[in-house]
Amino acid sequence: MTTMRILLIDDDEQLGEPLAAYVARFEMQLSHATRPSAGLAQLRQGGFDAAILDVMLPEMDGFALCRTIRKESDIPIIMLTARGDVMDRVVGLELGADDYLPKPFEPRELVARLQTVLRRRQPSQAAAASAPSAAQSADGRLHYEGLVVDPTTRSVQCLGADVELTSTEFDLLHLLAREPGRVFHRDDILNQLRGHDADLYTRAVDIVVSRLRKKLEPLDAIKTLRNAGYALALRAHSPGKPHA
Repeated sequence: MTTMRILLIDDDEQLGEPLAAYVARFEMQLSHATRPSAGLAQLRQGGFDAAILDVMLPEMDGFALCRTIRKESDIPIIMLTARGDVMDRVVGLELGADDYLPKPFEPRELVARLQTVLRRRQPSQAAAASAPSAAQSADGRLHYEGLVVDPTTRSVQCLGADVELTSTEFDLLHLLAREPGRVFHRDDILNQLRGHDADLYTRAVDIVVSRLRKKLEPLDAIKTLRNAGYALALRAHSPGKPHA
């Protein structure tokens, strides 16, 4: 099993060592930075699989740090919120965080959430193969008018240009693209993207959909069905044929 490298950015100097010892039981190696500047320097060196950011930090708060990281990387990010405040969660998700966890937290729950975001980062070939569609080519890529989704490389092209998506944004788009025409209710989306029972709320889905729509403009890729959910709004496109 491959050891996953996790970076914790939290100014609590007493947190890193015991947490590193705990997550090591789950094939994770945790490094600890107590200042955002030090954490950014480590992330820029590469090699990390996920980051955990505290909201309350010196130099800059966790939201500003998340925004800075998102400009440079799509690494999975889990935010630690002091009170579990709903607005903190909403802001974190809007800035590109993949999940959140209120403080104080149980280490086992943090590990579960890390495992979920890391699992979503792995190529989704098996999932794509289990739900073939008219849009899927021999190499597993999903082709729609103006949109190509590649589950192997977790990459997306919109009107021929590469689109940078967070892990959660990609998984939502891939979920919709695997079953074109199916309407996914918000609860269905939450269950499939999170992978475990947690304190979830439907507002989180709306936030991710809004971010995804903006990144896929000018394509009108996702349609909303009132009181129902979301579905992919693009027609399948056979590879090698010109767009209509």
